[in-house]
Amino acid sequence: MTQLSADPAVQAAKALSATLFAKPWVFIRGVPALKFLPPEGPPEIAFAGRSNVGKSSLINALVGMHGLARTSNTPGRTQELNYFVPEGYSGAEDDLPPMALVDMPGYGYAKAPKDQVDLWTKLVFDYLRGRSTLKRVYLLIDSRHGVKKNDEGVMDLLDKAAMSYQVILTKTDKIKEAGVPRLMSETVAVLKRRPAAYPEIIATSSEKNTGIADLRLAIALAITQ
Repeated sequence: MTQLSADPAVQAAKALSATLFAKPWVFIRGVPALKFLPPEGPPEIAFAGRSNVGKSSLINALVGMHGLARTSNTPGRTQELNYFVPEGYSGAEDDLPPMALVDMPGYGYAKAPKDQVDLWTKLVFDYLRGRSTLKRVYLLIDSRHGVKKNDEGVMDLLDKAAMSYQVILTKTDKIKEAGVPRLMSETVAVLKRRPAAYPEIIATSSEKNTGIADLRLAIALAITQ
């Protein structure tokens, strides 16, 4: 057994992870403006990424439900902060869910009207700067394209807001297996100069279920730290 696997915090996170993702999850709210946010309470984990990076597919794989988060071949479909929680909690102060997942609007979709893009961007980054229960942002990067200029722009804002974020590589089944370690190394090099970036990258494939257990454990650790 490695030192990491023997760490009590890791063991506790593994147990929490098994509990969090053992039951069905439900969609509770779409938030088009900050005034519609749920009351702050449970820890929140948010997912950011370029349009069509695979956020909805990753969330579905994470919770083990094919149709929870809507997927679309049309980039820019998610226009709100979409909240998901484990099923079975009333939402009352004495019966809050243990955490919430937040699917944020995709960025970088050039065909959307500029005023619409500006509204999406303001919503997302006002949320990032002002939500005290937000524990970590997972920034999704498409393995086929690597880190793009607009991804680095988002990293700039996350760094400025001192918002902890971790990079997830998506769609690793779409590139050659030998290219994954190289892409991870290139991405780590980009993150070294980023003060708010978590140093470890998670490589995933929603179709193959690759890296999903690692992501579940990372989330459990993030909400307990």
